[in-house]
Amino acid sequence: MRMRIIRVAVAALIVTGLAAASATATTKKHATTKSSNLLVGINDEAFTLYGDPTSAFETLQSLHTQVLRANLYWGGNQWAVANTKPANAANPGDPAYDWSLYDRLDIYAANSGIKLLLSIVGTPSWANHGAGKNHAPTSFANLQSFARAAALRYSGTYVPPAAQQDPSLGDPTVPLPAIKMWTAWNEPNNPVFLAPQYKKVGGKWMVESAYNYARICNAVYAGIHTQSSEKVACGVTDPKGNDAPATSRASVDPLSFLLAAHKYGMKTFDVYAHNPYPAAGNESPAFVPTGKTQRRTQLGNISQLLAEITRLYGPKHLWITEYGYETNPPDKTIMGVSWAKQAADLKQAYAIARKNPRIDMLLWFLVRDQPQIGGWQSGLETVTGVHKPAWNAFLSVPRG
Repeated sequence: MRMRIIRVAVAALIVTGLAAASATATTKKHATTKSSNLLVGINDEAFTLYGDPTSAFETLQSLHTQVLRANLYWGGNQWAVANTKPANAANPGDPAYDWSLYDRLDIYAANSGIKLLLSIVGTPSWANHGAGKNHAPTSFANLQSFARAAALRYSGTYVPPAAQQDPSLGDPTVPLPAIKMWTAWNEPNNPVFLAPQYKKVGGKWMVESAYNYARICNAVYAGIHTQSSEKVACGVTDPKGNDAPATSRASVDPLSFLLAAHKYGMKTFDVYAHNPYPAAGNESPAFVPTGKTQRRTQLGNISQLLAEITRLYGPKHLWITEYGYETNPPDKTIMGVSWAKQAADLKQAYAIARKNPRIDMLLWFLVRDQPQIGGWQSGLETVTGVHKPAWNAFLSVPRG
């Protein structure tokens, strides 16, 4: 069941504006050390996109969140915008589109003084003959048209047609708030998000995911940049890959993936994005992989990724769009660390990122632990809302 858009009244806008200003002032109070351009934010889709937005954004404000990342699903699940094929894909007002969930997120974020970063991901079944949401579209022009529609809708000047307005909205002439930060897909070097990873051509394996991703990046970049002042990040890579094409779950290390995407025609991007998670809880943010794992790109050896970006595309900057450490309790696997260590690792991670002038953003994953142990327990609070020490550690991080 779809959530309805809730546009707050003018009086409420004034109140939330004052609250945002207060939060900003408090943030500046916390950031008493030397200035930094590093944006500090959160990646927690379940908590914000289809959770209770009122309590979610109150929490984000209390954490002095500057950026919130969420997926903008083109297709593939019940939250997608385009599960039905539009007649005019570049028109955000096409009646086949359902933007309601994202309009609501956009409004709440703007009223809370939080910037949104949306990741366009997931292929509709009509766009790839039902191959699955983690398979590329058969026509990348369709993806480019969707990106163009998204950029126009959230350009800051677009007023939705009456059929896409909720009856509870205030002034129907008020444009939707602007969104200026985007990513093309998520972790395309991981088969969960883009498959197949490899394809045998002429008896040799090629990195099929990189071939398709080059076109995904180009399409999203071109579509979003029909509007001005946008920033599009490509890559959004997983930190590791087994580079074993003949295996059942093949994946590609981020350096090899970037090189292959460049070879296959990935033209440009405004920023590169990467998710430099540790491989185990005992690996601190400063840990540097060695030996057979040295092509795994974590925060401790992020310089190797930046060097490759420079070699191929010039000195582009980097967004860290996901990062986190799971805790024990409740996660008793090798990923789980003590609550105290999670807080210490969080502070160290932000300190490392803040010292690097090419890293513009670090988003922590998550606000709240996921309830299933098979999910992620890297939250700043437990599933029942108990604050871990990482909560205050996150508050103490200087904001850009």
